[in-house]
Amino acid sequence: MASDLSQILKDEIANTLEQLLSKKTTVVEALLHDGEGCTSEQCIVVDAKFEFANISTVWKFFIPTKAATKFEYFMLGGMGDLKDNIDDEIADAVNEIVSNISGSICTSVNAQGFADLGNVKFEILGNEISEANILKATPNLYKFVLEMDDEKLLVFVSFEDEFLQYFGSITGVEASDEVVQAPVAAAAKPAMAGGATAMPSHPMIDEDAAENLKLLMGIKLKLSVRLGTRIFLLKDILRWDVGEIIELEQMVNEPLDILVNGVKIGEGEAVIVENKFGLKIRSIGDEASRLNHIKMG
Repeated sequence: MASDLSQILKDEIANTLEQLLSKKTTVVEALLHDGEGCTSEQCIVVDAKFEFANISTVWKFFIPTKAATKFEYFMLGGMGDLKDNIDDEIADAVNEIVSNISGSICTSVNAQGFADLGNVKFEILGNEISEANILKATPNLYKFVLEMDDEKLLVFVSFEDEFLQYFGSITGVEASDEVVQAPVAAAAKPAMAGGATAMPSHPMIDEDAAENLKLLMGIKLKLSVRLGTRIFLLKDILRWDVGEIIELEQMVNEPLDILVNGVKIGEGEAVIVENKFGLKIRSIGDEASRLNHIKMG
């Protein structure tokens, strides 16, 4: 039976947009596009190629004018004027967003270690500004309804025929009998002589990699906590002076991002421990996902 990546896709679209745009984002619906709901005259098309163990496939992301202009506006911190039409700057911003979504999808899929998909990597093939009527002629096109600050925005993604079964919860396509299992990585070596402990086996780590990783376990990594972020224009930063109060997007009751070498691995809350700041972990991935996030970063 084919693995189902539906939830990963929806989660990573929402999580990536939330992190990049500093706006609470939820995918409230994902369904086959019926030609309704999109009144845009233009859209940005971004082609992302994914290489799984036994499958090479291209996903096309379509971002209509309303969503595209909002995305760029939020990336700039909500400053300046919201544009009415798509331009090259908006296309570049959307390209960056799709690239980040694709990277997050790869990280999540690799952390899961799906037997039929193996490790995955991606490549952005390019983007273009197109007339929105292209949506009507695109096969296997699915509409993702995003809720962002109580506003609904649309993003469309199309998949090639052979990959529809891997999004069964969205597409309703059942797995074929020809699903090929990806090669399974060799298990890590058992405990070594002299009492040394063998590395645990992870789906994305083969035997040689586990042995090499053992040598790196003593390396120090920088842990930091992100209180909040916000994008400012250079002219505003140059005006700052001592005593300036800088308002961040983070709300006081929201969890703080836990970063290792600049890569987010979890969330927590600030606590006081013996007159020093500390951190209480509220959510964090398992050992495999943490290792993969740090590796990908």
